[in-house]
Formats: sequence, structure tokens, C-alpha cells
Amino acid sequence: MSHMSFMEKLLEGVKVEWRPLGEVADIYGGLTGKSKSDFENGNAKYISYKNIFNNIEINFDNLDSVKVSSSENQHEVKYGDVLFTGSSETANEAGMSSSVTAQFDEKIYLNSFSFGVRFNNDIQMTPKFSKYLFRSHFMRKEIAKTASGVTRFNVSKARFKKLPVPIPPLHVQSEIVRILDNFTELTAELTAELTAELSARKKQYSYYRDQLLTFDESEVEWKALGEIGEFIRGKRFVKTDMIAEGFPCIHYGEMYTHYNIWAKESKSYISNELASKLRVANYGDVIIVAAGETIEDLGKGTAWLGDTGVVIHDACFFFKSTLNPKYVAYFTRTKFFHDQIKKHISSGKISAINAKGLSKTKIPIPSPDEQDRIVAILDKFDVLTNSISEGLPHEIELRQKQYEYYRDMLLNFPKKEVEA
Repeated sequence: MSHMSFMEKLLEGVKVEWRPLGEVADIYGGLTGKSKSDFENGNAKYISYKNIFNNIEINFDNLDSVKVSSSENQHEVKYGDVLFTGSSETANEAGMSSSVTAQFDEKIYLNSFSFGVRFNNDIQMTPKFSKYLFRSHFMRKEIAKTASGVTRFNVSKARFKKLPVPIPPLHVQSEIVRILDNFTELTAELTAELTAELSARKKQYSYYRDQLLTFDESEVEWKALGEIGEFIRGKRFVKTDMIAEGFPCIHYGEMYTHYNIWAKESKSYISNELASKLRVANYGDVIIVAAGETIEDLGKGTAWLGDTGVVIHDACFFFKSTLNPKYVAYFTRTKFFHDQIKKHISSGKISAINAKGLSKTKIPIPSPDEQDRIVAILDKFDVLTNSISEGLPHEIELRQKQYEYYRDMLLNFPKKEVEA
């Protein structure tokens, strides 16, 4: 069934009215006159900016608290309202909407950086329909036009009131909601299944990695890392030192986001002049994270296999040895390794481990051939797991695009000129 034939059938014999938002609804602001202390141990609930931005319908299980006295004249949120964020760093993300689709009895207020829209009593707009409508491609495009700014984009209420809003009959709204609710549920189920599949593969991979890197004391020689190699701490540079082209570098934060067991190319660069003053890891060195927000973040190693050297941040060490670098990197990801380094971690706002602590960590040393064999097996597991890791976001993205296509198709009503 084609797009138009479906819409023509859905709208057969009915009229979709388009009206400027300001004619069919009132706009109200969020909390006013509040200080920082009012948001500590509050006696009332309010809806946060993030709650609106992250959800197409308000999550009432995630409300924040604020002090509001009985003498204050603050706007209250009501069932059926559509709430909007008032600003954002880009125009495309300003004016994100979330509908109030649940009934409630208590007084609930709105964040001061947001505003609410309440439709007039004679306007038939169901909240379950509005949650989809105001997130549709058409409405998002029009809402973005109402925002202006330089470093921060703010929605102009005057322009916002001129937004053309389609008001289809209630039975059309209900049918669209039914279809999109079903599609949302199916998309969520598929995402959960894909996520569970990825989790199972990661557990399987971790199990086999730990098994392959577990040896009895009598099977192989065990040595402290400090006996067989040297730990060298990187030197400090900051993110503002990074440039589009130059000498390869790795900032420690990138070790969590961009790098796995091995790497040949860096994602970032600094000037050659700055690089000459810093510490450089070369082919075969293993870069190890030495600081992080949690203990679990520490100690993860990446073998550097690039043709050129790479500058290392001072929150990392690089380890030089004659062992297969990928064998060492895989070993740093095992439970046994992390159980060892936990004894040498200093904790605070940032957890850290020094070269002395890392040097005491013991590693099994099989023959070079056995190291190569273990690496070859784990490489295959790594490729499989990463392909699923890369495939999962892609699969979810495809489902999201499919959902957005049908949502926009169902909300693409015939439009007549609206007098502002």
C-alpha cells in the first residue's frame, strides 16, 4: 500500500485543520525566583530539562524536588500539556518536546529553562498524539526556525506562537497513535534482543579469554611485569593542544572510547614541536591506562602497532618488553590481572595506579609460539565481538530510521496556508 493511498484512506471524508499554535493554546513559563538552596530538600516535585529532552512523554518516576511555598504564584503542569526545552547549544536541538500523558493529583512544576503549552478546552488534541506530533520531522524543522543565538540558541515565544499545527479528528489521532505505539514496542523489543545478544557474546568472549590466559604455576614461568619490561609514564598535554594534522597522539580519555586491544593509527594529533618535548610510544609498546573515575577503568592495555610513534598522555604508561604486545594487552583485560592491580590502586575522586604497582603484577610467560597461538584465537573472538558491537548500533539506527519514516509518513497531513 502506497504512502498516499494509506493517508487518503485514513483521511477519507475528514478535514485536517491547521492553526497557528498561539490561537489554539496558551504558553506558560517554568519556575521563577528560585535560588540554588531551593533545590535542596524540596517539598514539591518538578520536571527537569533532561526529563523533557530525553523522553517523548514525561517520565514521572524521575522527578526532582524543589521548595515551593503556598504563597507563591507558580505555574503548575497539567495532564495534556506539552512541555518544551527553552534553549540548547544548537538550533536543531532547541524546543525539544515531551507530552504529559499520565494523570496525577499532586502539584507538579516545570524547570525554569523550559516552558509549557496548554491547548484550549475546545481544541481536541490527545496527549498521546501530541507526543508523536511535536517530535515529527516536520514539527522539529519548524520549531528549530523559532530559535536564534550564537553560543546558545533560545526559542522565541513570539515566533513559536506562529507555528502551524495540524489538528486531525480524534479517530485519526487514535489510529496514528495505535500504529506508532505498536511500532515503538516492536523497536524496543528488537533493541533489547540485540543488546542481550551482544551481552552474551561479550561474556562468552571474556570467559574464553580468561581461560586461555590461565596457567598453573607449574605449566609456565610467571614473572612480575617489572622483571621483564619497563613502564614509562607519558607527559601531560591537554585537549586544546590537539590539531587536525600533525604528530599522532592519544589522550587518556580516548583509551576508553576509541581504542581496543591494538591500534595502528591514532584519532588525534598535536604539533611536531610539542611532540618533541613529550614521550613517544613505538611499535610493540603496550599503552596502559593509569587513571580513571572508577577502579574498573584502570589497567586496560592497547598494543601500539603503528608505523610511526605516538605521544602518550601522562595518565597512561607504555610498557616495553620482548613479549608479544597483543598477548600483554589481552592479559591486561583479564579478571586475574585486575584482581592483582586492585591491591596497588590509590582511590579518591580519580583512581590511579603508579609504575611501581604495575611492575609488581605477575604475568604467565608461555613460549613465543604459544603466545602467538593464543593471540590468534583471541583475535578471532575479538573480531566477532566487535562486529556485533559495531553491528548493534547500526541495526538499532536502521530500526530508528524505519520508525521515523513511518512516524513522519503518518503525520504528513495535507497542508493549507495558515494565517499567522
